Amino acid sequence: QVQLVESGGGLVQAGGSLRLSCAASGIIFRFNTMGWYRQVPGKERELVATITITGRMDYAESVKGRFTISRDNAKNTVYLQMNSLKPEDTAVYYCNAGHLNLWGQGTQVTVSS
Repeated sequence: QVQLVESGGGLVQAGGSLRLSCAASGIIFRFNTMGWYRQVPGKERELVATITITGRMDYAESVKGRFTISRDNAKNTVYLQMNSLKPEDTAVYYCNAGHLNLWGQGTQVTVSS
């Protein structure tokens, strides 16, 4: 059974960058799709980006051109490179495996203006 642990969040000024990591305790190649989601208080969890085993990437419109998702199956890790951060990107970011109810604990990203 795979467990996911997110890291890399923090406080950053608008326009700055962060790289989030999602480390799996197992192997992730078994999951066709890995993804990043985010959630703010009072809002539903929102899909940010997904990546398939073949490398196909999809992004929420709000992050296109600024965020890049990647996966390293050998390292059992999924990444989210976040550039040109905006205050509206502030949220808890979660890693998800296989579109299943399999989540990490989340990592807080706070962007100040």
